[in-house]
This record gives sequence, structure tokens and C-alpha cells, in this order.
Amino acid sequence: MTTETPKRLNKYLSDTGVCSRREADKLIEQKRVTINGKQPELGTKVTAGDVVKLDGKIVGGVAKDKSDRIYIAYHKPIGITCTTERHVKGNIIDAVGHKERIFPIGRLDKPSEGLILLTSDGDIVNKVLRAENAHDKEYIVTVNQPISERFLTKMAKGVPILGTVTKPCRVSARGRFQFSIILTQGLNRQIRRMCEFLGYEVTKLKRTRIMHIQLDNLKPGQWRNLTKQELKQLNDAVKHSKKTA
Repeated sequence: MTTETPKRLNKYLSDTGVCSRREADKLIEQKRVTINGKQPELGTKVTAGDVVKLDGKIVGGVAKDKSDRIYIAYHKPIGITCTTERHVKGNIIDAVGHKERIFPIGRLDKPSEGLILLTSDGDIVNKVLRAENAHDKEYIVTVNQPISERFLTKMAKGVPILGTVTKPCRVSARGRFQFSIILTQGLNRQIRRMCEFLGYEVTKLKRTRIMHIQLDNLKPGQWRNLTKQELKQLNDAVKHSKKTA
């Protein structure tokens, strides 16, 4: 297959929907990828006329308007793990059961539920995940004791976890034991760690929104294709994202 302008191999693989760029680098290191029958190095570029194969099978190009890409919103149930490793019991790929090869954009902890996006467009994965894009993610959180004003204020200002202080965020009470929080960060188990630092334990955590995409009425285990409007807004939101390699 050809590509009009030279493109780094990991970007070529992610653009075709095979995997994310990080996973592409692993495939290259594992010598599972060839260009014109030869094993390439990391950083090799694919040019017009090159034949790229993964495990001996030709990897195709991508439509210019990405009309052949898959973009879905999924309500991840509690207990499902956000990994593409099929040997992991309860992995998200088997749980969704899509006929095309897709992978999640980011992750949601196994004990948490809610909205996660999956796609076959590796390029958009990298753009969405870049922290400086500051994309909103909204969660509804239930904790084990009554919420105080002090708790809400400290959560909003920033909490020291994982050797850093979390960025300021929007927090509001929804009930005696429940609050909503809007983050632009994605630190490991961030909300749970923030609550733990302040002496609270999360009993339920549900992501309800990623940027402009809402969970709405999707039930746990259900998924839907993004609408054309949602996809346009998503691409508009990340089109200026740089340094995605």
C-alpha cells in the first residue's frame, strides 16, 4: 500500500487502525512488521510504493476523510479492564465485541464505570490523550462519609498525590455523599487518590462525559457509534494537537 508523503512507520500503523503509536513501536521492536520484506528500525518512514506487513499480512492505507474509521462511545461496566491484551480476563475488547479492530482512548479503572471512547483511528488516540489539550472529563463520585465544604474546596484547589499537586478543577456537591468533578488531567486512579488523601473512600465512580460526548442513556455494556456532529467536534477539538509521536 502507498502513502502520499513519507510518514513515520508508527504513525502509518496507527492511522490505518492497527493500533496506537505506542503499541506500533512495540510491534516494530518485536520484529513483527516489515517494509518491502525487510525489518525496519524505529523511526523508519513509509513512502509511496512501500508494502507494509504485520505478521505477514499487508496493512492497508486509510481513507483521506477517515470515513473507514470506527468511533464508538461505550458504557464500561464495573469489572472490565481497559486493555487490548486479549489474554486478560474481562478485557474491554472482548467485552465490546466489535467486528473491527478497535482500541480504547485512555482508560477507566476496573472498579469504575462509565463513558470511554474506542476507535480504530490511532492518530486521534494520541491527540486526545495529550494532557495539554486540557479536555474535560466529568465524573459522579460517591464516598463513604458526608461531604464537607472543606473537602470540596481542597479537591477543587488541588491535592498532593503521586509526587505532584493535581491541577485546579471544578467540584460540586450532588448530595450528602455524592459530588461531581470535572478534570482535565488523567493521573493514575486520580480521583480515588485525591479522596484518600482527604480521608474519604470512593464507593462508586462513574464517568458521564468526555469533552462534548455524553454517556446519556447508555446502559452498562452498551455502546453506540458517535454521531457525525460529535465526530466533527472531536476532530475540531484536537486538530491543533502537536507532538503526538
